[in-house]
Amino acid sequence: MELAVVDLTGKAVERLSLDEKLWGGRVNLRLLAQAIPAYRASQRAGTASTKTRGDVSGGGKKPWKQKHTGRARAGSTRSPLWRHGGVVFGPHPRDFSQHLPKAIRRRALLESLKGKLRDEELVVLTELAAKEPKTKPFAGLAKTFAVSRRSVIVLPAFDGPTVKSLRNLAHFALRRAGDLNALDVVNAQKVLLTKDAFQKVAERVG
Repeated sequence: MELAVVDLTGKAVERLSLDEKLWGGRVNLRLLAQAIPAYRASQRAGTASTKTRGDVSGGGKKPWKQKHTGRARAGSTRSPLWRHGGVVFGPHPRDFSQHLPKAIRRRALLESLKGKLRDEELVVLTELAAKEPKTKPFAGLAKTFAVSRRSVIVLPAFDGPTVKSLRNLAHFALRRAGDLNALDVVNAQKVLLTKDAFQKVAERVG
């Protein structure tokens, strides 16, 4: 298997040889179906909170005596049956995160990249670097590679001028090769990696 390496204009300048055993074959959708929900669950804040009758201030005094009023018995004005009362079985802060073994995370990243490679939505660039923070040299990336919705640019490492040049581009999110995960890849229309970043990712999944 071979993968073209292109410049900023989309012209192929060289080709990378890929391991057929690693990058070939069918995409393991079952593995992705296990990993993607776990990544999404881990992104949930879990901060929704309600007050039970014991948390609502007030209500310490019995509204009226127990008997001989003709009304139903009541022990507190903060009963869930009353206005301004507590909430029954409402949400409370919790941790939604799910643990994924490292081997599963790496394999899920590989399978997601294989899917992008199969669909021709994986682009390897010779280089993305800037000596000074200027967005203009990279403004044509979306048009050149037909990007119309959320995509991701993967760099081997973050440096100030390059990040400042790329972070204002519409439709693009920035990731480091060491931080890329399967959810980033699956959610992206296209994945643009520099040659060095692709080699780092290949080492991770290999």
